[in-house]
Amino acid sequence: MRGGRWRVADGAVPEALGRAFPALMARILANRGIKNEIEAELFLAGDARLSSDPMLLPDIQPAMTRIYQAILSGERIVVYGDFDADGITATAIMVTGLKCLGADASPYIPHRLTEGYGLKTEALKKLAAEGMTLVISVDCGINAVDEIRAAAKIGLDVIITDHHLPGHEKPPAVAVIDPKRTDSKYPFTELSGAGVAFKVVEALFSGMGKPLPREHLLELTALGTIADIMPLTGENRYLVKEGLKHLNDHPSPGLTEIINLSRLRAGQLEAESISWQVAPRLNAAGRLNHAIAGYNLLTAASADEAMVLAAELEAQNIERQRLTLLYVNKARDKVMAEPLKSLLFIEDEECPQGILGLVAGRLSDEFYRPSIVVRLDGKLATASCRSIPGFNITEAIDRCGHLLCHYGGHAQAAGFSLKPQDLPELAALLGEIADRELAALDLQPVLQIDAEATLKELGGGLFQMLQSLAPFGEGNRPPLFVSRCVSVPDYRAIGAGGDHLKLRLTQGGVVWEGIAFRQAAEMKKILPDPLDIVYNLEMDRFNGRETLRLNIVDFAPSV
Repeated sequence: MRGGRWRVADGAVPEALGRAFPALMARILANRGIKNEIEAELFLAGDARLSSDPMLLPDIQPAMTRIYQAILSGERIVVYGDFDADGITATAIMVTGLKCLGADASPYIPHRLTEGYGLKTEALKKLAAEGMTLVISVDCGINAVDEIRAAAKIGLDVIITDHHLPGHEKPPAVAVIDPKRTDSKYPFTELSGAGVAFKVVEALFSGMGKPLPREHLLELTALGTIADIMPLTGENRYLVKEGLKHLNDHPSPGLTEIINLSRLRAGQLEAESISWQVAPRLNAAGRLNHAIAGYNLLTAASADEAMVLAAELEAQNIERQRLTLLYVNKARDKVMAEPLKSLLFIEDEECPQGILGLVAGRLSDEFYRPSIVVRLDGKLATASCRSIPGFNITEAIDRCGHLLCHYGGHAQAAGFSLKPQDLPELAALLGEIADRELAALDLQPVLQIDAEATLKELGGGLFQMLQSLAPFGEGNRPPLFVSRCVSVPDYRAIGAGGDHLKLRLTQGGVVWEGIAFRQAAEMKKILPDPLDIVYNLEMDRFNGRETLRLNIVDFAPSV
């Protein structure tokens, strides 16, 4: 983060919060848009009151009617998913739920390399030839207008469940369930694909008067929501909080194996460890091979089956890490070879398609620019995009829709494909859009800091109080504090290469232990002078010993 800007929240704290909570906690709650004690209690509880009625989802009634009809008549149902972790978990949720209701349901996840994202006419024809009569999409399909028209002509009914932004034309499906539809009455729009699938299954069980197998479905929903970097606010807060409980108590055989390979411990899983260690392993299947391996792991019935599948995913994840490093270095060299632009547009004929998004994400993080990485492959160019706050990459791509074959995504992540001969025009047009929209922005990352605090204020049970804000993730980051003029009477380098520093920090007679990961070289240039530090409070659990410490994410010399 060195070289970024610090922005300390300075909005007014509502009087009601100031009376009900200590000053730092009241400030943190206010920063999250909470206005009074009632809202605070609901946020901190994160319970079922945040869960909305699935019958408010658009088209839920015709979807239920068609699914019940298929179950009663013994039709063959196929759940058509996506190859990322959200799509895999959504597929597992829907297939598991349907089977529990007595449906003849099976999964179909397209191959990233040979088929690409979303509903494909050729795949639908193949499914119809195999005797499928009802297709339920999960985490895809909201813009598959032509494909659904083609499906109708071959006798396939389609129900769409998705969470991506709808296009200008609503697909002519039996039902189009997406909380982002402009006519949706569902009060929470930020469900993941897994979250939408869970709500549909919840409605189906409720309609048949059967108890929902909540535990396994909620752990899958939590995993998909975290992996897709959905905001952990509103209903997502409840879904993830409940899902993490089940993941920590008794995870399914497949997830148990992923947790073990990630060197995590059931009982101590948090949203951040799922995001950094579990989700990438599940994603690895679809990045380098076929994502059905991830689905099979999630639905494995025994520990022995799960162990074999998890070992395969682990090998793919190691290869994914190697390829990511290789192509990030190549892309970085290309960026550094010319003046830095508002938008980074990198072409590479060799970069594996499943790695494009990872490379774009690393470039965006390092250079703080929207980044697009394109693979040229014969008659088609395929791209993955990552962006920064203040630049909606999907909206930018939408303005270039006349040049594209397929596209879609979120504000911060998207993908598209087009004919290679249109690449120069597309690159120029997107560059102009970025130059115009980013001209007024200072293109360096901003640390949003919750409050300025003295080291003395960090005691008195504050850490336990902060834990009630969890689960932490997108939209609800761990609280960040800044403390000024902190002395460092003692420090030592740790780690294999001495890249990290362990510090003793003092201010006004109060002493804390601190850790600064990957900052040793820069920090040593300033020490022993006093520092201004930005940090989280965290519990270090090393060798079974718990130590509360400051995790320093940035620093500057004190003025």
